[in-house]
Amino acid sequence: MQPVVTVGLDGSPESLAAARWAADEAEKRKLTLRLLHAWPLLAPEPALVPSEVDQNYWAKRLVHTARAELQTRHPGLLVVGSLVPDDAQNALIQAAAESEMTVLGSRRLESVESYFLGDISLPVVARAQRPVILVRADAQERAGEEVPHKTAASRVVVALKLHGSSDELLDFAFHSAAARGVPLLAVHGRSVPLHARVPWGVDHDVTEELTGDARKLLDKALHPWREKYPQVEVADSVRLAGHAKAVVHAAEGAALLVVGRSAHRHGLGSHLGHVVQAALHHVSCPVAVVPHG
Repeated sequence: MQPVVTVGLDGSPESLAAARWAADEAEKRKLTLRLLHAWPLLAPEPALVPSEVDQNYWAKRLVHTARAELQTRHPGLLVVGSLVPDDAQNALIQAAAESEMTVLGSRRLESVESYFLGDISLPVVARAQRPVILVRADAQERAGEEVPHKTAASRVVVALKLHGSSDELLDFAFHSAAARGVPLLAVHGRSVPLHARVPWGVDHDVTEELTGDARKLLDKALHPWREKYPQVEVADSVRLAGHAKAVVHAAEGAALLVVGRSAHRHGLGSHLGHVVQAALHHVSCPVAVVPHG
């Protein structure tokens, strides 16, 4: 199968925002865009029946309407529709295995439920073996209003923990920055240890040593990717704060936040690390969750 960007489509403002973002991304990467709508009750494709008796009419209309809008915005982009008679979660996990990336609509993690939130997006993020990107709808899109093309934000941010392999994570982050022609900010956060805390604040000798050690590790991790992507302007940031807090702060105003997830987690649950959870709770830009390690 040719490389594709797959977006889960259900007609909600969040999934339509995801489709628009995915179309922009597919065009930047010169990939095909696949609009996937899954529903267990989809019928086998009938032969030439009128719309009033076509059980799949509304599913087809949903995909057709989105496809027409995206083709108008991106005349040179190849957009294909895909109706899958299956549970949405199963269909998206299967699609993720066949795609360069899978894009889903998302709301902030709160009590309000949506089709792709919790029941759908989190298990897909937790189990997919390729990158999954979660995209929010802004206020206009949630109200059903037309949203013009947006100016790209200033940078791609990648969160690095500096232990274990980060090759898949950094490859995705650098490729994303190169495709957009924007700088990359690599951020690492670590908490101040108890022995560095003193009655008047923190022991600056200890914190400077911690920061220096982390920056050396960060430089080492980034070095081969700076050579592979010389066109990407790279900055790094070491913050003496919890890693999740540092990442959320650095993502303000970003075009994309790239965070990692262990690719070796077993089981069918939706457990995600605290950095991913913090990003899904508090970050407003699209969040790419990349399995690695």
